[in-house]
Amino acid sequence: MKLAGAIDFNAPAADYARQDFPLLQAGASAEKALETIRREGVGERVIYFYAVDERMRLVGVVPTRRLLTAAPATPLREIMVPRVIALPATATVLEACEFFVLYKFLAFPVVDADRRIIGVVDADIFMESVLETQETEGEDVARADFFETLGFHLAQVRNASPWRMFRYRFPWLLATVASGTICALLAGAFEVTLARSLVIAFFLTMVLGLNESVSMQSMSVTIQALRSARVTRRWFATAFRREMMTALLLAVACGALVTAIVWFWRDEIRAALVIGGSIAASLVTACLFGLGVPSLLHWWKLDPKISAGPVTLALADFFALLFYFTSAWLVLR
Repeated sequence: MKLAGAIDFNAPAADYARQDFPLLQAGASAEKALETIRREGVGERVIYFYAVDERMRLVGVVPTRRLLTAAPATPLREIMVPRVIALPATATVLEACEFFVLYKFLAFPVVDADRRIIGVVDADIFMESVLETQETEGEDVARADFFETLGFHLAQVRNASPWRMFRYRFPWLLATVASGTICALLAGAFEVTLARSLVIAFFLTMVLGLNESVSMQSMSVTIQALRSARVTRRWFATAFRREMMTALLLAVACGALVTAIVWFWRDEIRAALVIGGSIAASLVTACLFGLGVPSLLHWWKLDPKISAGPVTLALADFFALLFYFTSAWLVLR
């Protein structure tokens, strides 16, 4: 393992991997695994314990708490987590840093083509070398901000190549292009409805503006929450209930306000109800997209800061116009 110092982002991540870690047999008992750890030691720093099969291939990671609290005869296969995110031996330091930012783990095993562990890369090397942090009283604070700071650092590295940034961001903008095309076709399908009631056309910009504002608010709050939370069913259910209540309050308030504006301005009660009601319905979906899209992308291990915005706005705009035009067609024909 290389010593801490200036890091070449194009160098192999394996050059910075530790070798002082015990490997546990997945078929062994918890008692046997603890004996192995005591016999081989844990080296300078061990964060996770990795389990291997008879051919020494990585098959799981054993959480320390489960290992310490399991009954002595419990097989490791029953307490280990089989889904292990590992760095390939060909990964560069830049790719290793991206793994830390994306998955927010404190260490990753480095494996060869046969899934055999050749080393472990942990976050301390990057904290000391990439971010040049020192061991002080504020180490815990530095560690808490590690992933965010490393993300900004990597963004600067990526920005050195405009072509790379283009390839990273452009595919997600295709969602906006596709949504805009579909929305244009949708508006064309309701051309007669728009011609019959001009007030519907007058408030089209407000409908889209409100939906985009609400969806972006919800998305920003969700991305902020995802920095310190994992997407689980329980977390999502709690967030969904909270966002649904917020969405209903926003929908009622905005829908009633716009209904009153249209009614007093144009004195057309049916048009006012169509506009206000469709705004209320679409704002609920906008809030839910703002929660669901970044959560889903985060669960898929994609970067929601880049990808969530275009996808969320595309879905929010489409459903807003669908509610708007369909309501106008049903009520004002």
